[in-house]
Amino acid sequence: MNRTEFKTLSILIPVYNEGPTVHLILDKVTAVELPSGIQKEIILINDCSTDDTEAAIARYQAAHPTQLLQYVAHSINKGKGAAIHTGIALATGQYTLIQDADLEYDPNEYIVLLKPVLDGFADVVYGSRFMGGNAHRVLFFWHTIGNKFLTTLSNVFTNLNLTDMETCYKLFDTAMLKSLSLQEKRFGFEPEVTAKIAKIKKVRIYEVGISYYGRTYEEGKKINWKDGFRAIYCIIRYGCC
Repeated sequence: MNRTEFKTLSILIPVYNEGPTVHLILDKVTAVELPSGIQKEIILINDCSTDDTEAAIARYQAAHPTQLLQYVAHSINKGKGAAIHTGIALATGQYTLIQDADLEYDPNEYIVLLKPVLDGFADVVYGSRFMGGNAHRVLFFWHTIGNKFLTTLSNVFTNLNLTDMETCYKLFDTAMLKSLSLQEKRFGFEPEVTAKIAKIKKVRIYEVGISYYGRTYEEGKKINWKDGFRAIYCIIRYGCC
């Protein structure tokens, strides 16, 4: 894609029970100034939150009427992957980025993720928590081991050399992303989309180092050991097909 054709970045934000903090991530996302005059298309997908997430988003929209925020809500809880599927269907930008609604990832690093695309090298960019010298909160030894194991296993099947397959920060050529038939409704999205995007002929995948401000379970972290076993299943299932 020619840089002059890149006008809009679609930012998908799946939300589940983030009422107390959703306004904070929206402040960060809207404040980011993208290079080359690129506009932001922000799509919020509420996965049937049981707290006041919907009211918090409505308050934010009322207080920021000039911000281009598209909001859609699931009538039942379907999972993060399903929320991302909904966002992908609505995305109209040339590229699409996934942003968690918590505060673990810094939207100021969109510029870092965009650089390989704007320089004409990449179709897909992963933000790795295990590359570079950026800030990382010290948490959960076994989660780190699990992430590295899942990434290595994924690499075995995809023949990629990623360092962080499970990262939230994934930037895709929207046309490529929409061409995929994605099935996973929860956190299996990560290995599935990695396996399927890797099979696209001549796809150019890059990684960049990002910071990571992880949360504890008391602070709202949602992924658990069951999701790890599902990820192994997804790596093998979609990697073999």
